[in-house]
Amino acid sequence: MRKEELSDRITSNPAQCGGRPCIRGMRIRVTDILEMLADGVSTTEILADFPDLEPQDIRASLLFAARRTEIPRLAA
Repeated sequence: MRKEELSDRITSNPAQCGGRPCIRGMRIRVTDILEMLADGVSTTEILADFPDLEPQDIRASLLFAARRTEIPRLAA
């Protein structure tokens, strides 16, 4: 799956979860996925706990985080 397709899996709706980024319009926040991964929860466990999630949703969350941390640098 291309990065653009992964990015499309992340949605934001002001009326849902306080406008925080979620997975495909569901009430599963990107931060929830990222925190579980940081806590050492495996992808397999996450998918078992959230049957509506797909492996691409976890990849989309990681891509979202990677893009958010990209900081433009000015040349001196």
